[in-house]
Amino acid sequence: MRVEEFVAQLRERLAQLPDFLGGHILLCYAALGVGLAVSIPLGVLASRRARIAEWTLAVAGVIQTVPSLALLALLVPVLGGIGFGPSFVALTLYSTLPILANTIVGVRGVDATLVQAANGLGMSESQLLFRVQLPLAAPVIIGGIRTATVLVVGTATLATPVGGTTLGNYIFQGLSSLNYFSTVFGCMLAAALAVLMDQLVRLMELAVTRRSRRMAWTSTVGLALVLVLGLCGPAARAVAAIDTTSKRQRVVLATAPFTEQDILSELLADQLRDAGFDVEQKKGVEESIIFEALFQNKIDCCVEYSGNVWALVMKRTDVADRIATLHEVTQYLGDQYGVLCVGSLGFENAYAVAMPRNRAESLGIRSVADLVPHAPDWRVGGDEMIFGRPEWSRMRDLYSLRFRRTVAMDDTLMYAAAAEGAVDAIVAYSSDGRIKAFNLALLDDPLRAFPPYDALMLLSRDAVKRAGLRDALRPLVGAIRLEMMQEANRLVDMEKQSPRNSARTLRRAMEQQQPSTPSP
Repeated sequence: MRVEEFVAQLRERLAQLPDFLGGHILLCYAALGVGLAVSIPLGVLASRRARIAEWTLAVAGVIQTVPSLALLALLVPVLGGIGFGPSFVALTLYSTLPILANTIVGVRGVDATLVQAANGLGMSESQLLFRVQLPLAAPVIIGGIRTATVLVVGTATLATPVGGTTLGNYIFQGLSSLNYFSTVFGCMLAAALAVLMDQLVRLMELAVTRRSRRMAWTSTVGLALVLVLGLCGPAARAVAAIDTTSKRQRVVLATAPFTEQDILSELLADQLRDAGFDVEQKKGVEESIIFEALFQNKIDCCVEYSGNVWALVMKRTDVADRIATLHEVTQYLGDQYGVLCVGSLGFENAYAVAMPRNRAESLGIRSVADLVPHAPDWRVGGDEMIFGRPEWSRMRDLYSLRFRRTVAMDDTLMYAAAAEGAVDAIVAYSSDGRIKAFNLALLDDPLRAFPPYDALMLLSRDAVKRAGLRDALRPLVGAIRLEMMQEANRLVDMEKQSPRNSARTLRRAMEQQQPSTPSP
């Protein structure tokens, strides 16, 4: 990486730091605070009743075994929202087991002779607890808090796919575009925050063990300063929001975790800001959660693909042409959820089978049908979802394709894997700039196994009522050709430009092109 690139990327990451770090710290403090308030009293109660201890530890243990992303995703429909809510509840649940277990162990571990002595002095149950058991158990309890702190700070990075704003945004943005600088930057900050908070809690543990007020005050002040640091970014944003509330309406714009969506997020945000709206961008949100949030009016706007609505929301297994698909998708979203389709941006990001161009030409392969004799000896790659989607099953059955092996991999790796021969073909995205960069050929789909995937601008039921919002987005309808989107994606994925810079380049290209009839 050149020095100029390094400085530019560092400057961009630092500009995002107040929001990402602030959101991370506030989320962790809120979860740990509630976790302490629940776990310690419950642990004290459980330490006196073996049956309660058994059940509470069992329940907390079961929660701990649920994968973090799965728990976060499940809480979105349960709580009816995205962002802070499900993230806070999930992290609170994850914090309970270490604090609860250590509280039970610590209280039960107090020397029985000391308890007997306290009883002999005529102490009440509360006096025994607060003057003997809790002070003696404090080092063990704080040890559980240390474990919970590191666990929560690390797990908070996974809040990004459900709309949370944390240091995980750096990580997921980097992973989606193979920007290792962003990924490492986020990981290092999360690790540094975890170590810092762990050491501050450890200092409190030492203060209790050594009965040092100085250590206790140092730990308390340190934790308070971290909290104040976390409040700076959100507080500044809140003040700015108050200043503009009377003049600018807020629009929540959510996008999925891949390069194209990051670029479109910046493009739509600029378009809406120019029209006088205040935009809150939620990047890296899983597509299933975007749909859930859109239908429940938790977000205002998103860019989704007609094929996703057709196959995943409408559960359609047949295929129609682009115009018919757009018409039916628009009508379905309006009738079922009150969602408005403003229109297509003008290009498709469809599934398409791709392979190295030179090999395709040498073997005379032009369409998916030509793969049939080769498939039994070939490996086909695709993203983590495609081989479980109905589109793949339809293509495989229509063409009677039986590949030797299917290889699921991150979409950031599969284009290079095809070019280098690690797999023989891939299920690519037609608007991806790496298709041209790696000299891959897209194969025709004469039997139309895949539905159309036009990029659609969608507004939630409540957002439709916002004055001027629909009109602000209409100039983008039909404004982006496929080649323009491919180039914008290439700038990020191959040239390592930021999505914001790529969006500005894309906007200039849109302004320079000749007016044309919008795509369906």
